[in-house]
Amino acid sequence: MARNILITGGAGFIGSHLCDELLEAGHRVRALDSMIPQVHGPAATRPAHLAPEVELLRGDMRDAAAVRRALDGVDAVFHLASMVGVGQSMFQIDDYVGVNDLGTAVLLQALSERPVERLVVASSMSVYGEGLYQDGEGRPVSDADRTADGLRDARWEMVGRDGRPLAPLPTPEWKPPALASVYALNKFAQERMCLLIGGAYGIGTTALRFFNVYGPRQALSNPYTGVLAIFGARLLNGRPPLLFEDGGQRRDFVHVKDVARACRMAMDSPAAPGRVFNVASGHSLTIAELAARLSRAMALSIEPEITGRFRVGDIRHCFADIGAARQGLGFEPRVALDDGLVELVEWLARQTAVDHVERMTSELASRGLVA
Repeated sequence: MARNILITGGAGFIGSHLCDELLEAGHRVRALDSMIPQVHGPAATRPAHLAPEVELLRGDMRDAAAVRRALDGVDAVFHLASMVGVGQSMFQIDDYVGVNDLGTAVLLQALSERPVERLVVASSMSVYGEGLYQDGEGRPVSDADRTADGLRDARWEMVGRDGRPLAPLPTPEWKPPALASVYALNKFAQERMCLLIGGAYGIGTTALRFFNVYGPRQALSNPYTGVLAIFGARLLNGRPPLLFEDGGQRRDFVHVKDVARACRMAMDSPAAPGRVFNVASGHSLTIAELAARLSRAMALSIEPEITGRFRVGDIRHCFADIGAARQGLGFEPRVALDDGLVELVEWLARQTAVDHVERMTSELASRGLVA
């Protein structure tokens, strides 16, 4: 059945791919986007990658009138609009809380007055903080953390209370949150608010915790975006990717087309309402391995630079258990990392990127957020 669908943040990286996915499925799509220059560039005009069939409304999530106009005649909502960036959230606190938390509240206020059939909200792996671990006896450890003293002494890996090493495990949805940044707090508040109000007003609501999403259309000149876009911007400018700690952090990289498909499946699945799902590849690799693979895919011989520095709020290992999404949504990742990197490199070859990474690092360091 064709639906009228609103995507907040629909002109952005994930949102534009979701537009494509929904249009292909026969739906009518409207996007509400504030078109901020950090993401869309100084001109902030309609991006060429946004399908012409998409109705684009420019507006801020905190503007109740703009949100109500965008909701007119809509059957389902994908709430993707968000300021994104762990580090930036720690010094633009008012902006992040305003756009992410208040913006979500404005949307939910409007939906409480005119409920829709389905609501899918984009959450994040950041809500977990550190991922799940296992101790030497094979017992799960869900509250592992690192100390400031340990980080200053370059003790990067996780150890238990007995001082013995912990082994990282795939992280399932039942792991309790460990909110290590304002952004993580924002995303947890967004998913909780949406599930709470959705349940109260009969809106079938699902929260999707995205892991490290990559692919074409990322904002390459935004130094607070995804790590692959940041590495790509560095390499395009002939500079080595900069790795915090020792580059041994493990992450789960999922292609944006798989994410868009998971979003559509969450809207369609009768088992999805009221639930939270990880959306990821189900595989992990280290940041150093990722940098090396991207450099090779770009036919470059630029080795990453290990800085030995660390950022406040960064975590060591977090990668996903996607069993719940397989069971509840029928989701199965289709894009292997090597194939996704080939596509990304082809897209990067047509882009111009301004490398702001060193500015970002200095910005964080001046506030004591990088050591």
